[in-house]
Formats: sequence, structure tokens, C-alpha cells
Amino acid sequence: MTDQSIFPTRSSEDLTRAHLNDLRHGLLRLHKALVDSERISYERFHGRVTSSGELLQLVIQHEWFAWLHPVSELVVQIDELVDADDPMTANDASSLIERARALLNPSESGAGFEKQYYDALQRDPDVVMTHAQVLQLLAPDVQV
Repeated sequence: MTDQSIFPTRSSEDLTRAHLNDLRHGLLRLHKALVDSERISYERFHGRVTSSGELLQLVIQHEWFAWLHPVSELVVQIDELVDADDPMTANDASSLIERARALLNPSESGAGFEKQYYDALQRDPDVVMTHAQVLQLLAPDVQV
């Protein structure tokens, strides 16, 4: 006999929220890997970045790092959905997951984010590993 108080069942909204939180954390790890990779490239042209505060300002304001903004914007959108007072719908969550799938689609012949992302994947194994981890969270067979 199973005691429900020991093994409570989770609602589909709870599972969706947990999945989005996992995706959020994966995207944050990916964003960090991309920032670290871009920092190295940036420093080759502009000299050493001397502090984390300086790096933060560059990531927010410098055009060199502007291509990373869609990743941070997606994290914010996930945060807003997960933290909203209204119940989360499966469509809301699916929409964000589809945006993530579309965003994390590198292209050698593309422009903007997809080209920059392709280049980062070509030069940095940490970006490749983190990308693979996030793709696992975006796999179509993962329940939302």
C-alpha cells in the first residue's frame, strides 16, 4: 500500500513549471558559456576585461555582446510565466519551448544570432556541451 502523503502526486502545471525551471537553468548555463566565449574573442581585439562589473556592462551595452540578448530575454520570459499569479497553460509553456527551439538553431549561412551562435559552437567546446544539454531539455519527447 502506498501512502499518498509520502508520495504526493504532482499536477501537470507543477511538472510544466519544473520543466520550465530546468530549461531556464540550462539557458542560463548556455548564456554564461557564450559570454565566456565572447569575452575571449572580445579581449583579443579590445584588451583585457578587468572585472566582472566591466564585463556585465559590456554584455548589457556593447554591440559586441548584443547578439546574446535574445537568450537573456527568453530567460526573462520564462521567469515571468513561472512567477505569474495566473495559472500557467500548456500553450504558454509550449510557446516558450518552441521559441527556445527556434532560437537555438545555429546556421553557418545565417545572419544575426544564428550565425554568431554557429561560430561560438565552432570555436568553443564548452558551448557545444552546454548546447547539447539544453537540446535534451527541448527534445520533442520531453513532457511539458
